[in-house]
Amino acid sequence: MKVLVINSGSSSIKFQLFQMPEQKVLASGLVEKIGLPNGDIHYKTPEIQHSINLEIPDHTTGLKKVVELLLHPEIGVISHVNEIENIGHRVVHGGSNFVKTTIITQEVKDKIRELFSLAPLHNPPNYTGIEVAEEVFPHAKQIAVFDTSFHQTMPEVAHTYAIPLKFREMGIRVYGFHGISHQYVSGKALEFLNNPNAKIIVIHLGNGCSMTAVQNGESIDHSLGFGPNVGMIMGTRSGDIDQAVIFYLMEKMQMTSEEVTHLLTKQSGMLGLTGDSDLRQIEERASQGDVQAKLALNLSTYRIQKYIGAYTAVMNGLDAIVFTAGIGENSNVIRQMVCEEMDYFGIEIDEAKNAVRSSEIRDISAANTRTKVLVIPTNEELEIAKETYSILKNQEKVS
Repeated sequence: MKVLVINSGSSSIKFQLFQMPEQKVLASGLVEKIGLPNGDIHYKTPEIQHSINLEIPDHTTGLKKVVELLLHPEIGVISHVNEIENIGHRVVHGGSNFVKTTIITQEVKDKIRELFSLAPLHNPPNYTGIEVAEEVFPHAKQIAVFDTSFHQTMPEVAHTYAIPLKFREMGIRVYGFHGISHQYVSGKALEFLNNPNAKIIVIHLGNGCSMTAVQNGESIDHSLGFGPNVGMIMGTRSGDIDQAVIFYLMEKMQMTSEEVTHLLTKQSGMLGLTGDSDLRQIEERASQGDVQAKLALNLSTYRIQKYIGAYTAVMNGLDAIVFTAGIGENSNVIRQMVCEEMDYFGIEIDEAKNAVRSSEIRDISAANTRTKVLVIPTNEELEIAKETYSILKNQEKVS
């Protein structure tokens, strides 16, 4: 079975074509700068890498160009568009409606549209990806895999806000995000530990950041909430902030809600602290003695340590912490700082192991420590392919 995975953003389309259940990647790539005059398409197979620079006015054009590459007589991997019978889509917000991977129908699309207000930066382009795929692949089954689904196992005490019932009944609660990544990485961690009941904390660090407490393979608490702006300090997002600051900015500084939102989501975080959102540059500046860069790294890792403490308390124990995503996988500086002075929790790393770069799962714990420290590369596209394959196979069994 061939499964095409589409992760559609506001100005980009990430894609991977898998042969399932072998989990073999036949082709992958990225369409970026959609709507700009200098768009790019990057395409690769196990044998070749190919890039094109051209104007890509919309998502339909971008996906049609991808199909041309997949069908290309020299670098393509399929002979007819109908070979792709199944397409898995990443959808960021499923609200309370979708607790698991779902076959897309018109009713499902309508509900995804209803959730636009909960994820205005993500659900609209995700929806566009679905509509475009339906046009380009009219015979394929479309499957939605939701970032929020993995966190539907959080107990009521973890996902409920202390607000009046009428607002809770409107759906205001903790939903959580990055769920596809957390599901994939936690599953790999449990396999590595050979313990399906392990208590672990997955630390997803990229431009967006989140942490999940995972017990018995299920999400039981998570740092992101009703929206993706709380919790840890991120590239341009503030993370946790006192509500009084928001009221002050609106009432005393006469800022509109749109201006405050822009400030806290686009101008804050590491960018607000340093003027730079690229962690590599911030680490370089810190190594040269830059005071603001040092402060930013200290604030960021201090926040992560606080969440480790909170989630260890919630689970009444800890077997492993797991670093993943772009920063978590590649920054030995951040991992070192997070794990400093955490021996009370049994956390201590081997500096030599921590310095090694690898695309494989690795244990960077010091010898004889109680809590494992793992680095596990995430693979959201593979998790989407697995979920898509699973729901279709289950449907075949039922029918």
